Amino acid sequence: MTFVIITVSRFLAPRVRDIPDKFTTYECGERPVGSAWIMFNFRFYTVALAFLIFDVELVLIFPCVTVYRKWLQAGSGLYALIEISLFVGILFLGLMYMWRRGDLEWSKEIPR
Repeated sequence: MTFVIITVSRFLAPRVRDIPDKFTTYECGERPVGSAWIMFNFRFYTVALAFLIFDVELVLIFPCVTVYRKWLQAGSGLYALIEISLFVGILFLGLMYMWRRGDLEWSKEIPR
């Protein structure tokens, strides 16, 4: 069935090859300006990585919090609380490390 649809669309689809904008880079409906080879600030990547780390933290902690009452009833609540606290503590140390290095500041002076 897929082969038939592709073959039929190949014969029926209009072909316009003389539009100059057809082969340009798509920029959300805007015409591209300048070169695509520009230097991005590395802080974009640092902030994105920090966001991913703390986003994953939330994804990993949420299921633990939802079943914590069952762990309390089973007698392993303190053990689970220590594990969750250790996990959050390690991530908090990472956040403090990034903060101390100045990676969370958007306009940072680069020493020469």
